[in-house]
Amino acid sequence: MIQKYIFAMLENTTIMNVSQLKEISVTAIQLNPQNFNNEQVESAWLGNQPATKEAIKAAEQKLGMTLPEDYKAFLLITNGFFTPTDSTEPTFESVENIDYLKNVDYFLIEVWCVPELIDIGQQLEKSIIIGGLEDEQYFLLIPPADGNSEWKYWKFASWIPGEQPYKNLNDYFTSILEFLKKEC
Repeated sequence: MIQKYIFAMLENTTIMNVSQLKEISVTAIQLNPQNFNNEQVESAWLGNQPATKEAIKAAEQKLGMTLPEDYKAFLLITNGFFTPTDSTEPTFESVENIDYLKNVDYFLIEVWCVPELIDIGQQLEKSIIIGGLEDEQYFLLIPPADGNSEWKYWKFASWIPGEQPYKNLNDYFTSILEFLKKEC
C-alpha cells in the first residue's frame, strides 16, 4: 500500500522516473521469476522503502559532500534496488551502505593507478560506490572536479573491462529497460 502511494506521489518527477523503475521490476520478474524472492514477485517491485531525508543528509555528512539531485530523488523513491539482470548489473545499495570506493576496494584503485591507466585510477580514487558491494560490478558516482563540472556515472567491472559511462541515473536505467525488453 505504501509503495502505491509513493508511486502516485512521485509519478511526475522529472529527475527520476518511478514508472521506469516499476517497468524494470515487472519486466525482470516476468522474464526470470526464480531470481527474485516472494515479496519482490508479489509486489512486482525490486526496490525498498524510500530513504528518509535524514538518512540522505547523514550520508552526505559522512562523505563530506552533497550528492547529485537525481540520486537523491532515486533514494526518495527506493532506498536501494535489487539487480534486475541477476549477474550483469549491480544491486543498488541503501544510502546507509554507500561509501568511497577507496574504503571498500582499495586494491582495485591500485591496479588502475599504473602510469598507462592513471586517469581512470584517479577517477576511481574519488568515486563513491552506490551499487554492487556484493556483485562483480560496481555502480559509481564520481564527484565533479570543480563547481562547474558534472557528476560522472560509471558502471565499472573488470570484465567490461573498465568503465561504462552514463549521462545520469535515468540514462543507466533506460539502458537496463531497453536490454530487458530485448530479452522478452
